[in-house]
Amino acid sequence: MLRAAVSLERGTISKFLPEEIDGWLGTDVPLGGSIIRNTDTDDHVSRAYTRAGSREGVMLFIGYGVRLRDLMPHRPEVCYPGAGWTLGQTRVTDLELDSGRLPCRVLTFSRGGLGSQRATVLNYYLLDGKYCPDVSLLRSKAWRPDAGVRYVAQIQITATDDALANSAASLVESFARDSASAVRDALQEAVASREQEKRN
Repeated sequence: MLRAAVSLERGTISKFLPEEIDGWLGTDVPLGGSIIRNTDTDDHVSRAYTRAGSREGVMLFIGYGVRLRDLMPHRPEVCYPGAGWTLGQTRVTDLELDSGRLPCRVLTFSRGGLGSQRATVLNYYLLDGKYCPDVSLLRSKAWRPDAGVRYVAQIQITATDDALANSAASLVESFARDSASAVRDALQEAVASREQEKRN
């Protein structure tokens, strides 16, 4: 028996995602209404996390939905250039977690001339709790009506660094390792809570 897709009301995931994760302190950063509409998400989290006792920080964006074909176009290599950034390098990596491995991509972007900006984005997806580094798994499920997908979430972790791209990459990878379990748990708890509401 196929499990039905689970839509979430806006603000649901943030209730389950801790504001403090393994020494990182989070603060919500609201997005504008037009930005939210353009993401084609049912729910999202936009939160800045700063490592306790330091000025090192990242931006975490979680975009949640159930319509795979709507979510697939919204990925860093499409949206950043659309906002005026130039894609530099892209690499796929596996980060070691206590509970296994996290396959993800790390992309670098830049824009501007002399006062150029640089951004490093770590990107991965959670499809029904399974990690995947790109949209390939989403594509395979989107065209199968019997796939029974309950939810998909895109996770983007961004750090800016005007001089040292390697330090920004190290920072996003560090936060990804520290937060992966909390992000997955928050999504699973949000979905389970919504399914329980529907049963009651």
